[in-house]
Amino acid sequence: MNPVAKNEGLVVKEVDHELLIYKTDSNKAYCLNETSAIVWKSCDGKNSVEDISKKLSKHFRKAVNSDLVLLAIDQLKTDDLISQAPRSRFEGMSRREAIRKVGLASAIALPIVASLVAPTAAMAIACSSGTCNCTGCLNGTPCRKTVMSVCDGTTGTGTCQLGTCVG
Repeated sequence: MNPVAKNEGLVVKEVDHELLIYKTDSNKAYCLNETSAIVWKSCDGKNSVEDISKKLSKHFRKAVNSDLVLLAIDQLKTDDLISQAPRSRFEGMSRREAIRKVGLASAIALPIVASLVAPTAAMAIACSSGTCNCTGCLNGTPCRKTVMSVCDGTTGTGTCQLGTCVG
């Protein structure tokens, strides 16, 4: 079974040798290092694990075994960025054990997928004129500007005016 990357509901941006992927359904963002990016882009259903291994070997000018590709695919599948993947050789292993099994004696970068949860549009903080939007406050009531450091580097209390903590 050749691996297939998910493409629907994603915003993909290439930056230098990394790939940034934002999943619109879960508001999660992922940063794939160069190794993982090459693997993800190669998962088109046409390339086998061995084909992807050859692509990596050619790109890095060093021999890359299929275990490295499988490790990358396993990480991408864990983060739901792969819709179809061959059975993992690393099931039940910790990441450390899997890396040992891959046996990276070369200078090839380990496949890394870093993720974070991005705020939804409703949760995003809008800043203007040194004030920050706050939630859950009523006009004229005191509010705590704990998020002011995002806007102007200060914190403190203020008065809620039209959903904005001011003062």
